[in-house]
Amino acid sequence: MAKKTKKIETPIDQRETFVSIQKNFADSDLSVEEKLKTLYSLQLIDTEIDKILQLRGELPVEVENLENEIADLKAKVAGITAQIEESTKKIAEYKNRIVDYDASIEKYKAQVDHVANSREYDSLSKEIENLGLLRQIAEKNIGETKEAIVARKGDIEAIKEKLSVRNDDLKAKKQELATIVESTAKDEEKLLARREECAARIDARTMSAYNHIRNSSNNHLAVVTVFNGNACGGCFSTIAPQRLIDIASNRKMIICEYCGRILVNPDFE
Repeated sequence: MAKKTKKIETPIDQRETFVSIQKNFADSDLSVEEKLKTLYSLQLIDTEIDKILQLRGELPVEVENLENEIADLKAKVAGITAQIEESTKKIAEYKNRIVDYDASIEKYKAQVDHVANSREYDSLSKEIENLGLLRQIAEKNIGETKEAIVARKGDIEAIKEKLSVRNDDLKAKKQELATIVESTAKDEEKLLARREECAARIDARTMSAYNHIRNSSNNHLAVVTVFNGNACGGCFSTIAPQRLIDIASNRKMIICEYCGRILVNPDFE
C-alpha cells in the first residue's frame, strides 16, 4: 500500500509578495475566480475602512502626543517637588549646624576667660573665628537654598499653567475624536465583520502577501481592476494585450509587472 505524502508547509515570510505565491495561488478549496473575487471584495472593504480612518485624520496621533507631553510635564513637577523637599531638608540641616556652632562658640568664649597663657588664648580665639566662618557659610547656604526653592516653585507654577492648557487641548481633542468615532462606529463594526468573513476564506500566505502590498503602497491598494481598458488601476501602467485576455478569463492570478499588484477583471466592480 502506497504511503500518503504529507505536504510540507513553507514558513510564511512577512515580506512575501503576490509574485512569490503566484504558482501556488490555485492550490485552494476556492476556484481561482472565487479567490480573486474574494480578494477584490476584501480590498473594497479595506478601502472603506481606510476612508473612516481618514476622517479621524491625525487626531489619534495628536491625542497620544498630548498624553505623552502631559505625562512628561507631570514628571517634571514631581522631580522639582522632590528637589524642593531635599532643599528644605538641607535648610534644616544648616540650621542645626548653626545651633551647634553657636553652642561651641559660647563654650569656647567661656573658656577664654580662664586661659592660663597666650598660646591657649590664641588657640581658642582661632577656634571661635573658624566656627564663626562656618556659621556664616551655613547662613549663606540657607539664603541660597531658599532662593533656589523660590525659583523652583516658580518653575512649577509655569509648568502647571502649561499643564492646564495642555489638559484643555487634550479634552477638546478627545471629544472631537469621540464624536467622529461614535458617528462611524456602526459602519466600522459592519465593515470589520465583513472583512473577517473575507479573510477567513483566504489562505494565510495570500493574506500575508496582500497585507504586505497594502502596507507598502501609498494608496493601500493591493488588488485593482483594469483601468480605462488597458492600464493597471494601481500604477496606471499599460498592460499587454495577452495579459488583458488572461485577466478577463478569471483563471489565473495576473500580477502587474510594474507595481506587483493583483489585476482583476473590471466586471468584478
